[in-house]
Amino acid sequence: MTPKIEKIIVKYITKSATSTDLDILSEWIETPANEKLFKAYVQTHYAVIYSINDPDSSRVLDRLLKEIKRDKPLFHRFYRTTAFKYVAAAVLVGIFAVAYTIRRDLFNSQTSSDQNKVSDVKNNIVPGTDKATLTLQDGSQIALEKGNEVKTQNAISNGEEIVYKGNKTKPKDIAYNYLTIPRGGQFFIKLSDGTQVWLNSESQLKYPVAFVEGETRKVELVYGEAYFEVSPSTLHKGAKFQVYNKSQKVEVIGTEFNIKAYRDESEIYTTLVKGVVAISTSSGNKILAPNQQSKLNLTNNTLAISQVNVDTETSWRRGLFSFKDKSLKEIMKVLARWYDVQVVFENKSLESLKFKGNLNKNQSIEEILSIMKSSTINNYEITDKTIIIR
Repeated sequence: MTPKIEKIIVKYITKSATSTDLDILSEWIETPANEKLFKAYVQTHYAVIYSINDPDSSRVLDRLLKEIKRDKPLFHRFYRTTAFKYVAAAVLVGIFAVAYTIRRDLFNSQTSSDQNKVSDVKNNIVPGTDKATLTLQDGSQIALEKGNEVKTQNAISNGEEIVYKGNKTKPKDIAYNYLTIPRGGQFFIKLSDGTQVWLNSESQLKYPVAFVEGETRKVELVYGEAYFEVSPSTLHKGAKFQVYNKSQKVEVIGTEFNIKAYRDESEIYTTLVKGVVAISTSSGNKILAPNQQSKLNLTNNTLAISQVNVDTETSWRRGLFSFKDKSLKEIMKVLARWYDVQVVFENKSLESLKFKGNLNKNQSIEEILSIMKSSTINNYEITDKTIIIR
């Protein structure tokens, strides 16, 4: 299966597929071998969301296939009519309603007692949202959150992102700002050179409010996780872009990559999506190619390179948790940051259990735990902002 087909399947399931996507997907599925690949892919990558382990999973998958094949002629039939633009929205609503019904059937594989238990749980745990704290060069701090517009001498924020002004003049002194994302938060920043950065929960970025034209552009990921889409050096008189964090330096010319360097983890992961980056550490240098990931072990200072699925590694930026053979302990660490909770394993043997699948970051914590309860954990309890896994 090609990466293109995988992306279209994800887009269909997440309700963002276009008519062109449906053309490609429905024609691809016509081949029996591809239909088998489709079923295997959904069972492997969406087992968590859909509870595919249910005995009736084959029935649900067959139904999903039929709906995909039916959606294509619906699009084309309406497209040939002059009223297409007025009914297209209605067609999409119908298709998405079908998708919702399929999801409902899959979730209904859980027992009614489980559903009642989840609905009865009362807590103040909510999914993360766009929020951050901006620290200016004089040390003053400004809260950035939805509905709160902020203007500084160098930037403007609508509460969901902050954008810095481009500056072609050479500043007298380089001034730095910090953007700190708390647990339960995320934020987008556009630096003065046009570089775009998406910051995950519990992260902090240090950066100049303006870069010196022609000189190397330097920022520091103090901790946490960030996805960088770097403005090419060709637009900045050949100036390279460098990201410092803990024990490594990442140097790029113009590219897209992800760095994960949390304070409570002993490894730093750098994943390259596009372009080329050079990783420098005290133990040596490495060059990354697209779809490669470096892992710097902070304990013994070793640097290893491996091939990875970049879509899985950067899914958080698209509003998804994508887990592939991750331990329950690792998964709970990710969820704890996003939902700003503490997780306690009453049954320590569960920490090492492997989990696979995708979850929507906007789902409630009860929904996610209920899905896990159907396949992995025995039980759970929520007390205030603490989750106890049994």
